Amino acid sequence: MNRVVTPSAIRAPFARYSHGILVAPGAQLLLASGQLGIAPDDSVPADVEAQCVLCFENIKAILAAAGMTFTDVVRFNAFTTDRAHFAIYGAVRSRYVTGDAFASTLVVVSGFTRPEFKVEVEVTAAMAPA
Repeated sequence: MNRVVTPSAIRAPFARYSHGILVAPGAQLLLASGQLGIAPDDSVPADVEAQCVLCFENIKAILAAAGMTFTDVVRFNAFTTDRAHFAIYGAVRSRYVTGDAFASTLVVVSGFTRPEFKVEVEVTAAMAPA
């Protein structure tokens, strides 16, 4: 079982996440590449919320293909092109993820490979040994 590591000697997290996650010995790790807000037909919605939903749906599919769910995610790394997207990203993440047993980082970037992309999310997941 993974263990939350949030020392009382440092400031509490800014949102719903933990400062650290100690992964159980022998766990299987899944490192997913960053997922963009792009649909299978190559369409990219104009608004950031719809792009976030696509990112999380893509991650959900990757996790499922590995026999995992969002409860197995131990780290989220998110990148967005505007600070204003932080609250939207957080709200969408909360639709897919409950609790705070994961580490999280969000970075504002100047852009992605195509100008219409507004957000990218990558995850690390750990599944306890059977």
